[in-house]
Amino acid sequence: MEQREYLISLIKEEDEPLKTMRSVASNTETYAPIVPPDTAQLLKTLLCIIKPKRILEIGTAIGYSAILMAKNTPEDTEIITLERYEKVADIAINNIFEAGFEKKIRVVKGEAADIINWLDGEFDMIFMDGAKGQYIEFLPRVLELLKTGGVLITDDVLYNEPNIEENATTRHRKYTIVQRLRSYLEVICNHPMLETTVIQAGEGIAVSYKK
Repeated sequence: MEQREYLISLIKEEDEPLKTMRSVASNTETYAPIVPPDTAQLLKTLLCIIKPKRILEIGTAIGYSAILMAKNTPEDTEIITLERYEKVADIAINNIFEAGFEKKIRVVKGEAADIINWLDGEFDMIFMDGAKGQYIEFLPRVLELLKTGGVLITDDVLYNEPNIEENATTRHRKYTIVQRLRSYLEVICNHPMLETTVIQAGEGIAVSYKK
């Protein structure tokens, strides 16, 4: 058993509805992108430490991470989550309602690049798990929205290089994303306002503290 598989085996079974959502998301016919178990466990631990009262999530997908965050934060925590695809956002809204968190989680439909410009107030925690190639473009505004002492969590920062078996278009797209992620990592690891560590959970997760 590989080290990562062993570590994942130590994670206790998820509560509902997260367990069912993971089963649905992993099915080849109903696949949806959600964070892997080790990333989910890291998020839970960070939430217990940070105890955020206001969270911004960029990239809702089917609402798994938003629900996980709602289950592991104080009752009065506000979660705003952004999703560009309307049909996917509607699935997330339904999942959030079924989980009983419709008063705690607000799904905003539209392009994150536009929405973050009209959001107001500060956030204790920001979770970026959307369009990986745009992380570096989001960063200046994200840092404005993140309060001093807040935590920025960025998922998939060690996204894999394309492989030779993929077609030229897919390889080029992936190569571009990888290059942009490397530029993003260089910025956040050397930014004067941030203290950053990169953890090899899932496809890599960066945790940045705003000084």
